[in-house]
Amino acid sequence: MREAPVGQRCPDCVKGENKTVRQARTIFGAAVSHGGTAYVTYTIIALNVIAYVVELVHPAVINRFDVFGTGLVDAAGQYYVDDGVPAPGYQQIGVLHGEVWRLFTGAFLHQLPGSSGFGLTHIIFNMMWIATLGVFLERQLGRGRFLALYLISALGSSAFVVIIDPHQGAIGASGAGFGIAAAYFVITRKLHEYPIDRNRLLLTFVIWLVLAAGFTSWQGHLGGLLTGAVVALGLAYAPRQKREIAQAAVLALVTLVLIAAIAAKAAG
Repeated sequence: MREAPVGQRCPDCVKGENKTVRQARTIFGAAVSHGGTAYVTYTIIALNVIAYVVELVHPAVINRFDVFGTGLVDAAGQYYVDDGVPAPGYQQIGVLHGEVWRLFTGAFLHQLPGSSGFGLTHIIFNMMWIATLGVFLERQLGRGRFLALYLISALGSSAFVVIIDPHQGAIGASGAGFGIAAAYFVITRKLHEYPIDRNRLLLTFVIWLVLAAGFTSWQGHLGGLLTGAVVALGLAYAPRQKREIAQAAVLALVTLVLIAAIAAKAAG
């Protein structure tokens, strides 16, 4: 038996009462972790690093899994612009021809060392920002919401690439990175808490957006940014009484809109 303020109480009674205590949650619905490990953030980083190692061993995977709207490939593996009228011996490839996995796989690929553009710094910079912003957002939103935010931002990034410039391939986690950057501004504004200086962060991403435009896909960056902002607004300002339902509805609606836009592009 255990001592109680009045008399004694059995251990099973104490355990039963402890089960009824509600777990503390953030205003976004996530269980308060008190500095718990950000498993989703670190898993995303690990997957990007693994994909990069695969690229180093087999560089051809980039052309097979990048975000690419439409193109032609011959029997020798040579790529050509798709003019809408495939000739005999040429195969149409890309998201608009059913290779929908490219919408996500391209977000885990990065430029190889020695390639034009940023090379090795491409993955280093992206992983740095995912780690910096992801840990904070995952603890505030919870693992499921943060994962949804990241993946839908990646989808929005790919959708803009496919719709605006379907003949140009794109790779990189920066589209999703811009999505979680937009979410950071929304979430911190809701919290009135700024663990990273907002002005410095904004300046960094504006510089990155401008400089990277000549080497990477501005369409992907813009798509990820806008998508992440919309998703974050839905997660942050969902009514408390029906928060989970409203948040799920926002996630589903944004996803359906992006899929419908891609489908419309494919049909047109």
